[in-house]
Amino acid sequence: MRYLSGGFLFPCGLLVTQVLASALPSSHNGLNALVQRDGNASWLLPVPTQDPWYSPPSDWETKSPGSPLRVRYSPYRNISIGACVDTFQVLYRTTDTNSNASWAVTTVFIPESQLNCTATSPEKCSHGVVTYEVPYDSADPDATPSYLLQYGEPYGEIYELLKRGWFVNTPDYEGPLASYCAGVQSGHATIDSIRAILQVSEDFGLNHSVARNAIWGYSGGAMASEYSAELVGAYAPDLKLAGIVHGGLIPNVTSAGNKMTSKDTAGLAIAGIIGITSQQTEARKYIDSRLKTSGPFNKTLFYTATQYSGAQVLGAFENQNVSDYFYNGTSDLDVPIMNDIYYNDAIMGHHGVPNMPVFVYKAIHDEMSAAAETDALVDSFCSQGANILYHRNDVGGHNEELWQGRGRALAFLSDVLDDTDLISMPKTGCSILNVTVAVNVTLVDGTSLEGTVEKPYAAITVNGINVTVLGNGSVLVPYNGTLIRIDPDPTTSVKRRSGDLDFVGLVRRWWGAIRSKWARDEEVDQRVAELRNSLDVLGAAEGLASKGWFTTG
Repeated sequence: MRYLSGGFLFPCGLLVTQVLASALPSSHNGLNALVQRDGNASWLLPVPTQDPWYSPPSDWETKSPGSPLRVRYSPYRNISIGACVDTFQVLYRTTDTNSNASWAVTTVFIPESQLNCTATSPEKCSHGVVTYEVPYDSADPDATPSYLLQYGEPYGEIYELLKRGWFVNTPDYEGPLASYCAGVQSGHATIDSIRAILQVSEDFGLNHSVARNAIWGYSGGAMASEYSAELVGAYAPDLKLAGIVHGGLIPNVTSAGNKMTSKDTAGLAIAGIIGITSQQTEARKYIDSRLKTSGPFNKTLFYTATQYSGAQVLGAFENQNVSDYFYNGTSDLDVPIMNDIYYNDAIMGHHGVPNMPVFVYKAIHDEMSAAAETDALVDSFCSQGANILYHRNDVGGHNEELWQGRGRALAFLSDVLDDTDLISMPKTGCSILNVTVAVNVTLVDGTSLEGTVEKPYAAITVNGINVTVLGNGSVLVPYNGTLIRIDPDPTTSVKRRSGDLDFVGLVRRWWGAIRSKWARDEEVDQRVAELRNSLDVLGAAEGLASKGWFTTG
């Protein structure tokens, strides 16, 4: 038996801004459009557990992994993501963590540039597909990208990919049981989503014989991208991937588990325990036997996490001590039956060596998962012949690196899909670099095609800024003619480290408005204004200064 450090399940994705509860809309689209549509349910897809389309046909288990089982054309009646001309969904055969037949669903966004694609102008047709791993982090089978992306997207990255003329593939990689934190499951489902869409792609003007494929994931999404990189060589040797991007990796979910309990992210730990045991009958029976049946922290309350999206679970279990649910505290999770699951499904590095170019970006001061663990994973792969560019950023933490790594991730994807030369990727072997990258994030009003209609669109724009990093890790940031010093403090909460960019609060309120259908237009406008005033990853300087979170000099 393998006994692993900590013995406490740590969620595979910790990005507090990761949940799909809202799309960062302008007042003209996104949430506002959703509120308008709520009065007419025919505009919305039903949740997956109430949608007959999600039931595979009777002979589905006889199909080979990656086989398309159903295709749904134009599922989103109102597209809320810019630069997208249409969507389609594919229900496909895949394989779960235990190598049993399973199925999953993926949603594909078609770039507006595809309108120029004709038989006589094949050079204007898209030739790239990016599988974008949405970090949805939920043990609720209804809180999937295929359902929630009809409301919009969380970070504006799908829009950026579409603007570059690439198809964007967004699989529900947790599968039908919402197996959050099950790495092998997520890798299989990701790989098979690519196989499936390539088999139907010509119906949408994508020539699968020349299309290049890449994958991008951050935080929880990076678990799916990383396991895909490890598994594809043996699981799908027929599939060639041009490159994979991992950001904010959590290589070992057991090593940092105690950081989650009694924090605002405690709900993700509970969802992770449920998700990783969803395919493990004996382990689930064991968990059931160790959960208290009475008192304020009991089994019934614990399993309500299966009814929540990633945003909702944060609010439902905020600051709770997860050990309070178990008779013997977290020691109930440090047992062979659980440790074996962690090793197989949540510890990276032992399912294979990536056989494609890989770009990894990580904040050195990542407060969620030690950079040393990602260092060790990269070193191991490099010693086995992998081709990796690894950036270690000395600015910011886990949430900040989501934004700070975006430009470099897009540059890498351009290189492997479009033969550009925007990032210094080694031709062979590995390159490990310490970098200093800081950004401001803003909403910029403009217009964009959504379906066939040109609409006002507020794009999330990330621009680099010059900063100085001091020897103690403090960062000097220019602001209004002076320098602001931001001092690292690993003891602070996720919300504090994110400055005024409190996506936890914003997303929780937006999600409540969406699901309960009580939002009024003025409330939407207020939240949009709040977002505009706070979307500064390093600052919202005056607000932070008033709270004493940095000093000027």
